[in-house]
Amino acid sequence: MSVAPPTLVVAMSAATDRSRTAARAAFDPAVALSSLCGAGTGELLHVRELPQRDAVTAAWPEWVNPQVAAAIRGTGVGTLWSHQRAAADLAWSGQHVVLSTGTASGKSLGYLLPMLSAVADGASAPTGRGATAIYLAPTKALAADQEARIRLYAVPGVRAATYDGDTPPDERRWIRDHASLLLTNPDLLHHTMLPGHERWASFFRALRYVVVDECHVYKGVFGSHVASVLRRLRRIAARYGASPTFVLASATIATPGLHCEELTGLPIEAITHDGSPRAAMTFALWQPGGKAGGGQDSAQRSAVAESADLMAALISQGVQTLTFARSRVGVEVVAEMVRSALREVAPGSARSVAAYRGGYLPEERRVLENDLRTGVLRGLAATSALELGIDVSGLDAVILAGWPGTHASLWQQAGRAGRSGRRSLVVLVAADDPLDTFLVHHPEAIFDRPIETATLDPANPFVLAPHLTAAAHELPLTEADSDIFGATLPAVVDTLVARGLLRRRPKGWFWAREDRPTDHFSLRGDGDDDIRIVETRTARVLGTVDSARAHAAVHTGAVYLHQGQSHVVTALDLEATSAHVVVGDPGWSTVARSVSAFDIQQVEHEKSWGAAILNFGTIRVRSQVTSFLRLLPSGEVIGEHPLDLPERALQTRGVWWTLPESALEAAGLDEATWPGALHAAEHASIGMLPLVAQSDRWDVGGVSTALHPDTGMPTVVVYDGYPGGAGFARRAYDEAVTWLMATRSAVAACPCKDGCPSCVQSPKCGNGNNPLDKAGAIVVLDLVLAEAS
Repeated sequence: MSVAPPTLVVAMSAATDRSRTAARAAFDPAVALSSLCGAGTGELLHVRELPQRDAVTAAWPEWVNPQVAAAIRGTGVGTLWSHQRAAADLAWSGQHVVLSTGTASGKSLGYLLPMLSAVADGASAPTGRGATAIYLAPTKALAADQEARIRLYAVPGVRAATYDGDTPPDERRWIRDHASLLLTNPDLLHHTMLPGHERWASFFRALRYVVVDECHVYKGVFGSHVASVLRRLRRIAARYGASPTFVLASATIATPGLHCEELTGLPIEAITHDGSPRAAMTFALWQPGGKAGGGQDSAQRSAVAESADLMAALISQGVQTLTFARSRVGVEVVAEMVRSALREVAPGSARSVAAYRGGYLPEERRVLENDLRTGVLRGLAATSALELGIDVSGLDAVILAGWPGTHASLWQQAGRAGRSGRRSLVVLVAADDPLDTFLVHHPEAIFDRPIETATLDPANPFVLAPHLTAAAHELPLTEADSDIFGATLPAVVDTLVARGLLRRRPKGWFWAREDRPTDHFSLRGDGDDDIRIVETRTARVLGTVDSARAHAAVHTGAVYLHQGQSHVVTALDLEATSAHVVVGDPGWSTVARSVSAFDIQQVEHEKSWGAAILNFGTIRVRSQVTSFLRLLPSGEVIGEHPLDLPERALQTRGVWWTLPESALEAAGLDEATWPGALHAAEHASIGMLPLVAQSDRWDVGGVSTALHPDTGMPTVVVYDGYPGGAGFARRAYDEAVTWLMATRSAVAACPCKDGCPSCVQSPKCGNGNNPLDKAGAIVVLDLVLAEAS
């Protein structure tokens, strides 16, 4: 059904607040969804009712420390769910285990019972430090959340402490000497604990458990880095005579046992049957309409704007709502649009809406998390930074402003609603993107497809090599370490010796320099320092942006949003790693433009499809931000301004296909149309890649050219946006027929005439989506697939 533009006619009074509180207790998703007919411009395409799931309970195990049992029972936990008991029993017996069940299924008790019991039992030991444990979380927020829970239990003898980059120096010595349960993250382990393991000798000697929470996050290059960190941890623990049991917790993913075996290098038992109860969920698919004033071929309204209208309508009814957007800018825009809408009808409620994203300072994020838990915030727009297991029970509705990239993320984000046992509403709003359009018109591709496999490659030499230097600095490497790091260790070590980074001695390979290798690389990026965003007048640090994103996001002249307040970047100082901003709204937004090219380094796999040739291999991508556009809110470009920024290079892996010029000519494409046709095919194939690979559009890049110097032919490449590759391009090569056929179908099925964001335009195009030829792209894809097998 098509719906009219929004009309918010709610008067917020004290009496209304009380009635909404009562209504919230009996939240009806169907009524709430019906009320959205009038908020937004689009139509409701599909509704899927996900039924409730009954609980499967289990008795408490006899081995649990009595004080631990009493503390947890005291919080109202009378019985365990079956998966909690199964995982806890395996971990207590010393079996490495992963617990992979849905959001809000109580996975934490599966590792807390054995971990707290071991520490509490050890606290009564007559001599020695007693058992210790490490809890690893991918974010500081999640570690802080778990520490608060453990402190609430107040188990005697369990001295828990968070140890991260925010821990004051005077606390660190006490933690090293006295803490029994350490809550930290892989980055701190990598940069501090493992290089300084001698100072942690007593802690490592008593190490009994290592818990790796939200382990599905560790995929791609980041996951490969963490896999090496965990291997280094195992090696250091063995040095002190410890062999800890690894307990991992994950959202629902395919083959969690295999994923965790790749992550840890250990045999892992997987528990996947979810015994927790779940209330029914109403899941809606929503397609925005065209932009105001547009005709039949007008571009689709953005998912950000549409989601903001839906969110405002729900909040005005007293429905606590969380909206996920795919970018930091999108999050800021959603929050400000909702506040603006609510100011017109309910000024008081506008103050209860905020944004939450990476780049905020830690103390700001903690306040927002607490305000969401306590209900001070009635609406929050967030990036996937809030996707993880931070306890925010009580949300009624979740809106997803665009497909989140994977089925795993979809169900993690959707699971944020209804966490206190009530029925919930989830609305997926399609972005103007070919994959989103395809998915909301094919519900089976959302609800009937299995969860993706999380991919990582611990043997990736671009990742493994720096970790071998770190391991050699911690303890001399020997040939026996191949059992931990894999069979490629000797070849990688030989390369490091040739580069002068390692030195061979009778007792093994040693680090050959005076500095620390961990000072030179990061687990989460290219190793460059984050750029601090500094308000010039007050010298206050507003937040940070990673170096790879800085050229496009905080170049001189860029408009930067922070909690609804516009700032203009007056200077980007790459050497000082800072961007200076002043408060002010100039009345326009900015978009960076860039140029890209790639060089083929090595062809690893190749297959011929008639005239087309498909390749996979190592490439070097060169990119440079060259200018930026100023755009009015209407989208009108009012100026382009040159920038003088250095070129960035990325060594990665890609999948590319070539077509001879004669084939294009025979298909009726004249030479002048080739750049637009190839460019459009590139955009569409990037947009459809998540259909076969666990990637997001922003995880990959692409380049097209009518004549590539290395191939001598028209060429299109899609590549992993991470150093060394992340497995996405390889998955695309292996599933190329499915991937490219879906791409061709999505472009051909789009009702637009000349191309739009739902088929061939890209929100991240460095060339401003020019040139693009939709009809030519269909011809190109038909040629590629003509003899595909």
